[in-house]
Amino acid sequence: MMTLLTLLLVLPVALIAGAAIKRVPVGQVYSLYRHGKPLRLLQAGTHVVLPLLDRVAHKINLAGQTLHFEQPRAGAHDVRGTVYWQVLEPERADAVFEQVDQLIRRGAQEALRDEPEVERADRRDLGVRLKQSLNNALRERGMMVTRVELDVA
Repeated sequence: MMTLLTLLLVLPVALIAGAAIKRVPVGQVYSLYRHGKPLRLLQAGTHVVLPLLDRVAHKINLAGQTLHFEQPRAGAHDVRGTVYWQVLEPERADAVFEQVDQLIRRGAQEALRDEPEVERADRRDLGVRLKQSLNNALRERGMMVTRVELDVA
């Protein structure tokens, strides 16, 4: 009976203690929220958090990431491509991290809307202009496009 009682008391304490420890891998940053508001960023390493109050909202990968997109154009060939981007300032990127894909797709649509029909030889120049346009929008949010590869269908 004493063993069962001890087990019932020790087990919840052990579970809560285990939930209080967060290990952040190298190359990532976790944003910690308390009551739905940003508290702090957890850099790589081991951290102690309050298990029932704190939660990890975003696991931000600091290495490069990719996004594939397709832009149909009226009266012209479709433009497909890959955007390679990365987070430079996680404290600024955290607020919009969930919308990054939408920001990049919308920025690509707006930038490609004004471009004339693209020949295969001009893909590289168009990619450079698209990269510059996307970086104008993303730099203020702590992110940067490192490369754009386009394929005109």
